[in-house]
Amino acid sequence: MIHTDYAVIGAGLTGAAAAWRLAADGNDVTVLERTIPANDLGSSHGSARIFRYAYAEELYTELVQQSKVGWDELEALSGRQLITPTGAVDFGGIRDPEGLSRVLTESGVENELLTESDAEARFEGFDFDTSVLWHPGAGVIDAHNSVAAMLDLATADGATVLTGWDVSRITAADSGYLLTSATGDEVHAENLIVCAGGWLPDLLRELPIPDEFLAAFPALEVTQEQAYHFPYRDVSQAGSWPTFIYKSDEIQVYGLPGGRDADGRGQKVAEYAAGRHIGSAAHHDKVLDPANRERVIAFVREFLPGLDPTPYAETTCLFTMTPNEDFVIDRVDGITVLSPCSGHGAKFAPLLGRFAADLATGAAGAEDIPAIFRPSRELMGRDLMGRDLMGRDLMGGASDGVPGVPAPTPTPAGADVTKPDQASSTGDPE
Repeated sequence: MIHTDYAVIGAGLTGAAAAWRLAADGNDVTVLERTIPANDLGSSHGSARIFRYAYAEELYTELVQQSKVGWDELEALSGRQLITPTGAVDFGGIRDPEGLSRVLTESGVENELLTESDAEARFEGFDFDTSVLWHPGAGVIDAHNSVAAMLDLATADGATVLTGWDVSRITAADSGYLLTSATGDEVHAENLIVCAGGWLPDLLRELPIPDEFLAAFPALEVTQEQAYHFPYRDVSQAGSWPTFIYKSDEIQVYGLPGGRDADGRGQKVAEYAAGRHIGSAAHHDKVLDPANRERVIAFVREFLPGLDPTPYAETTCLFTMTPNEDFVIDRVDGITVLSPCSGHGAKFAPLLGRFAADLATGAAGAEDIPAIFRPSRELMGRDLMGRDLMGRDLMGGASDGVPGVPAPTPTPAGADVTKPDQASSTGDPE
């Protein structure tokens, strides 16, 4: 049996980041991954995720700024370029480029508002239907290589990474927790950090945690999303395309250069949060929806004349959605649970790893975790670590008395998709 102080469940972006930060702080860390790190059954595979600052909520823009410091540190330590600069355009009837520009300006992020005609002159592959926000600091994250870089750093600092380790049972032990794999192997850990992504709805119910914690935890919906790669008509422009987000009352679409996933010759384009509800990652079947494909093709024909509207590659991935699309970073007893999700968590990975490590170890940095990410704090006037919430809690400030939402209930596979509020301020892709 392996004994460790901290067991990290899941080796996607968040789990790898948590392992990196914990090991760098000198902790004894073991990572348990059910298959291989950044595998294609989850949400952290491939070479193309959007890095952007544009959010309608200043909180998230400020968190991106903090995360960028971590990305710069990770690139320096690993010697790898993990974010490719591209810039980003935002447009559409309810994307509110003007409002986004105000937030970016107030946060000190360089940006520019363009008219439709000026934007089309600058970005020849687009047809725009509204004013356009341009912010040059955006880019594309290489998710797979980022996971590899963080795990390499973690192992260099003494962490152990176990692959093919499918957690089947977790029980409370006299000291800490006993984890048993599907093949009968065992790990004893003093503390757990659960970063299971789309597997979390299943795993959450197996954790030895109080019912009150589950009652406060937001319901999670796992959806199987689809993305398509469309070739550039002018291959000489392959390196000049920005990322984009489009929102209207009819459809939400995002796109970005496809990186290695598309052999560098196409733009990855997808409809946001339009996938089938599958309950958990266990039901990820990689089957694409023809109706979704036709909607995305129609969008490309209308708004992206610089792309050939016939996709040459297509894939699926998972979103794990909370009702308000905010993250969850919470702790009870010796278990820290993270769901930095809802299709926009990748860009925060280094910062989320810092939050996870600080919360798990009780470090002072846990005070920097936004209170909205800690649902258990509102439970019965106290958090589940025993701290008073009447103005003297871990995060500071008084409880506003908002009740917790029901415990997570997986949606049956094949259920009808109920799309999120199109005007959601947080609900932006990647």
